[in-house]
Amino acid sequence: MRKTKLIAGVLCLFTGYAMAATSSDENAVAEAVDKLTQAMWHKDIASLNALTAENLTYGHSSGNIQDKKAFISDIETGKSAFKELKMLNQKITLSGDVALVRNHFSAQAINSGKLTPTEIENFQIWQKQDEKWLLIGRQAFRF
Repeated sequence: MRKTKLIAGVLCLFTGYAMAATSSDENAVAEAVDKLTQAMWHKDIASLNALTAENLTYGHSSGNIQDKKAFISDIETGKSAFKELKMLNQKITLSGDVALVRNHFSAQAINSGKLTPTEIENFQIWQKQDEKWLLIGRQAFRF
């Protein structure tokens, strides 16, 4: 009887620890997504560099696919600019050191000086590297 209680207690502790780690990682991913969104909106190039992996593949709803350098360059030069940008209805799924994030990309984009409302779906892949969550992939698509 004592062994059963001891085993049950250890399992409860381990399960609680695993759930806390998962919750902590989920919160860290949500924070990274928010920081990336803010960096895109406010042209924070240092943060964009810090939040994206060197091997980033960034897909647009138009079908255009960029690497990290091209993605950041478009933000830096204003080719991609936003008057407003938010991610809505976010769902995060964790699998080890990988996080799959789905959300709705809602923006007032500025294209060639013209305000363009943009409502698309967004799928992001984040990976934990050296204790930091980095964006390694993104694909937007129209719904």
